[in-house]
Amino acid sequence: MKIMFEIIDKKKIAPDIYQLEVYAPLVAKKFLAGQFIVLRPLETSERIPLTIMRKDIENGTITLVVKAIGLSTKELCGLNAGDAITDLLGPLGHPSQIDSFGTVAIVGGGVGTAVSFAVAESLKNAGNRVISIIGARNKDFMILEDDFRAISDEVYVMTDDGSYGMKGFVTQKLIDLYAQGKTLDRVISAGPIPMMRIVADITREHKTPTIVSLNPIMVDGIGMCGGCRAVVGGKIVFVCVDGPEFDAHQVDFDSLIRRNNAYRNIEQEKEHACRLDAHIAESIKNG
Repeated sequence: MKIMFEIIDKKKIAPDIYQLEVYAPLVAKKFLAGQFIVLRPLETSERIPLTIMRKDIENGTITLVVKAIGLSTKELCGLNAGDAITDLLGPLGHPSQIDSFGTVAIVGGGVGTAVSFAVAESLKNAGNRVISIIGARNKDFMILEDDFRAISDEVYVMTDDGSYGMKGFVTQKLIDLYAQGKTLDRVISAGPIPMMRIVADITREHKTPTIVSLNPIMVDGIGMCGGCRAVVGGKIVFVCVDGPEFDAHQVDFDSLIRRNNAYRNIEQEKEHACRLDAHIAESIKNG
């Protein structure tokens, strides 16, 4: 007999990145693409908001992709198949808008690739042509390529150093698609905030409706801490309760980046500095 929130399967898919299949039948039944859960690995752990990559209603499981970068995520990734997560709440947040748009580009960077997978799969099932651009710093950190190939009409794999796929940022490939005359009816992006900002700048120029997931700035996931405040369309929103997805062209990325950077000084450990930071600084300098 399965234990509630039992880890059914655990795989290491990249350095410090794990894929966990968790028994949570009620969550699996209710989950819609774009939503997330909040969990505590241990009784002493802090809450962690995590986006669901995939659900399996028949087996009652949800799949999470987690990068072990802080104390609580390391505690979660330290659990093994057969262990149980202390508590798990969800699904939370507003689901993605899934409709027949036409041709949709999915732009995912790093662990953001996992964030966008359920949305990409749902859009494909809704009859859209899906073009996926997935990126990582190098070959070792590339995740979910096979999963995206299974649900995409076109897949472009990018690495910063060119050790796998094509060399360059995912944003450059998006620019290339426009230059090739591709008609994109919608763009969905998830990943580092600097990356999403550049995606928004590119698509604004082409007047392509664009949605970004602001889950990187969520903290407690239930609107209590206020740490995920963002300015969207000139109004203050709370990403965890009002999102986590928003119109990219309405997001004030300047204030969002300042808020996110403020957390870096108090984190015990942090993810590698995004290489797009320098690109953004240069873009601002050049107007």
